[in-house]
Order: sequence, then structure tokens, then C-alpha cells
Amino acid sequence: MNYFQKMKGSGQSPPKVGVVEILWSWIGSFLGIAAVAITHYKMLDETGLMMIIGSFGASAVLIYGAVRSPLAQPRNLLGGHILSAIIGVTAFQWLGGTPWLAAAVAVSTSIAVMHLTKTLHPPGGATALIAVIGGQNVHNLGYLYVLMPAALGAIVMLIVALIVNNIPKSRKYPEYWY
Repeated sequence: MNYFQKMKGSGQSPPKVGVVEILWSWIGSFLGIAAVAITHYKMLDETGLMMIIGSFGASAVLIYGAVRSPLAQPRNLLGGHILSAIIGVTAFQWLGGTPWLAAAVAVSTSIAVMHLTKTLHPPGGATALIAVIGGQNVHNLGYLYVLMPAALGAIVMLIVALIVNNIPKSRKYPEYWY
């Protein structure tokens, strides 16, 4: 197939999602993000939301909106965020003087490691990137960033996903753990 012909695509758009599925996705994502925010308020302070990193928004789309996706499974959610946070912090500590290089190394290495460990979770790439570009508050955390917000936030969202995604008969989560 010609290089440019590949860019046309070959399939059709995915089927439309029903209203009930949309409602459960909304409920799950609302409760998941709210639970992470409340955890932040109770553990840290009531003035910021440092535990809600941007990549959790993307994780919410997967674990509440695409529950059957291999990328949404617990192994991927937890492994993707934790490994990528470690890689992001390390990239910043070693290469932070050259932010463009630290950012590129953090994201690309995270993707490679997630592939190698069968934990591919696209928001993990953002978790690695946030460790590099997240500003002084994030940089001051060092490897604590791995535990909080990355690991703790992912665990809280997973607990909500396990509860909410199994309420309707039409949903089952997870498809697998390992």
C-alpha cells in the first residue's frame, strides 16, 4: 500500500454509545476524580489540587468510558502511572537542565518500558511528561511524585472503577488483572 494511501484509513467510525453507557461513564469519572480531590484535601491541604495531575483525566476516559479496553485494565492503569512517574522524575533529575531533552526522554522511555512490561496506558506518557514540565511544586516532590500523586491517585481511581463499573449488569471491570 502506498505511504499516503495508508493515511486515508480503512475502517468505519466506531458504533454510537448508548445513553445508559454514557451515564455510567459520567458517574464513574465524576466519582473517581472527586475521590482523588477529596483525598488531596484530607491528606494535604484545602488550597490546591496537586494530586489531580492532568493524566488522570485521560485515565478516567479509559477506566470509566472504555472499560473493556486492554489499556484500561488495572495492570495498565497502575503500572503505566507508576513506571512512567519513576521515569519522568529520573529524566528531570538527570536532564532537567535541558527541558526539551528531558521531556522527550521521559515520554519515549515511558512508552518503551510500558510496552516491555505489558502495562501500556497512554496517560502514563503524560504522567512522565508532567514530572518534567510540572513546575517547582512537582519538582520539589522528587520521587515522592511516584507515590503521591501518581500511585495513590491511580489506586483511588481504580477502587472507584471497581465499584461503579460493576453496578450495571451491562458492565464488567476488570477484564483481567495480570
